[in-house]
Amino acid sequence: MSPADRFARLSELLAADADLRRRGRWVDVECRVDIGHEPFFLTLREGRLAEFTRGARLLRSIAFSIQGTDEAWRSHWQAVPAPGWHDLFALTKRGAASMQGDLRPLLQNLQYFKDLLALPRRLPEES
Repeated sequence: MSPADRFARLSELLAADADLRRRGRWVDVECRVDIGHEPFFLTLREGRLAEFTRGARLLRSIAFSIQGTDEAWRSHWQAVPAPGWHDLFALTKRGAASMQGDLRPLLQNLQYFKDLLALPRRLPEES
């Protein structure tokens, strides 16, 4: 399964995590996450995915975006990631990911986003 295919299961992973949805109850934002060259648009309302769209969309308004290479996400989603691959900021420090835009919603809800973007770790690892 490609990293983009793993991330495409984010809706079901978030739906199964009542605690994360509760902790994100104040999160209302539209953002973009790029898994390799594949963009995903997330509309979060009260910590839930109100809309989750895979693929390019022209003129789509977002607050911020997070881009990472396939290798970055594959390593980040290991059950126990190696040092330097375990955290969003570690990925940016090593140059495997970047963040752009108005980062205030991300930083104000940082643990929520870290946990949200780590949800694919719960899927079985690729062999």
